[in-house]
Amino acid sequence: MSISRTLNAYLDHERVHYDVLPHPEAFRATEIAHTLQTPEKEMAKVVIVKVRERFVMTVLPARWNVDLRRLRNVFATHQVRLATEDEITGLFPDCEVGAMPPFGNLYGLPVYVDQSLTEDEEIVFQAGTHSDAIRMRYWDFASLAFPVVEDFHRSPSEVW
Repeated sequence: MSISRTLNAYLDHERVHYDVLPHPEAFRATEIAHTLQTPEKEMAKVVIVKVRERFVMTVLPARWNVDLRRLRNVFATHQVRLATEDEITGLFPDCEVGAMPPFGNLYGLPVYVDQSLTEDEEIVFQAGTHSDAIRMRYWDFASLAFPVVEDFHRSPSEVW
């Protein structure tokens, strides 16, 4: 399988430079980063959350987790939770489950990027399949995905 048709058409239409990085099938962003010899902080993963009655795409470094408490502050509501796999399946019809690219705007979802990803020149992310990734400049991504930048990560070293 190749990259998502929706993503491919959008990136080509916008004439932005990107590299497709084929890799052995992998299901975790940290595993993909290791396979591609990419720093984990540049490997972006997508986590879908449900805020009240709508879905929101969050994007953060591979090794970090979404801090729901911080997101509750960002959205000023206690009604924030991780979306279920069943809920996610219908949102990205041309993507394998769990391999959606960080372009929620292409699928009707607002995009929230963790501030830490803005510090790197490039990001790498899944391209709609578990065997293809894309590398592109962060600012090209930001100019196309229109993300809201917030601080909502919890690093693996943070203990509760």
